[in-house]
Amino acid sequence: MKITKWSGLMLLLAGIFLAFPTNAQNDRFANVTIETVPVAGNISMLIGSGGNIGVSAGTDGILIIDDQYAPLASRIKTALAALGSDVPKFLLNTHFHGDHTGSNADFGVDSIIVAHENVQGRMEGNSPAAALPVVTFDDDVTIHFNGEDITLIHMPAGHTDTDSVVMFADTNVIHMGDHFFNGAFPFIDLENGGTVQGYIANLERALSWIDDDTEVIPGHGVLGNKADLLTFYNVIRDTSTEIRVKKSQQMSKEEIVAEGLDSMYESWGQGFIDEASWIETVFDSYPR
Repeated sequence: MKITKWSGLMLLLAGIFLAFPTNAQNDRFANVTIETVPVAGNISMLIGSGGNIGVSAGTDGILIIDDQYAPLASRIKTALAALGSDVPKFLLNTHFHGDHTGSNADFGVDSIIVAHENVQGRMEGNSPAAALPVVTFDDDVTIHFNGEDITLIHMPAGHTDTDSVVMFADTNVIHMGDHFFNGAFPFIDLENGGTVQGYIANLERALSWIDDDTEVIPGHGVLGNKADLLTFYNVIRDTSTEIRVKKSQQMSKEEIVAEGLDSMYESWGQGFIDEASWIETVFDSYPR
């Protein structure tokens, strides 16, 4: 069954904005396991349900990036314990969506939550105090932890208006948050400050910072590298251009959806955001 833009958005919001899932929603996570994937040096990636979690484990303790959904908190802690401790000293949020911040209330009791100032603004009033960032920044901030500089860099008007990527200087790793859906069209939250234009510009910035040996942790999908991120960027740029050209030719949104994109992009619409939803997102993001 294909998910349209609006039905897909409703499904996403159901997962993102409900802070206290019902028993029925908890059943959704009954069979979720947390897989630990070594990345480089002391950096790992945890895969479960929701955004991929980055982990730095070393002599200073544990630092994590994002924390998926609340019902998975105990399973995430078990996976972290195998890496050294189930109590992270720092929790970095790449943005405010609930599939990346759902366990904030659990970890925030003992961990220092760091995020862009817009994350605080988006979550305040909708989340318990323990789930909110206690350290915020405007452009970037660096944490000196486990022998390296770990820098959060704001990516404006991209996936949302709250996003950051996280650079690990010495291990040559970057966590892209939802500025990277490896092998799939991305969700760009136009209702919360996201734009396709900004998303593309942010990808160009990130690509300029990394090299061919950089390990790239996506917000969703398997571990990647610069070549994977470049492929993703090219697809986003080229399909956006195609849709914009058709819009400039006075084609309606419905006409562009009906005509579709080149068949070479078919696999990219098999994820959460299908081809029709991506076309609609691009169409709505650019003024006529």
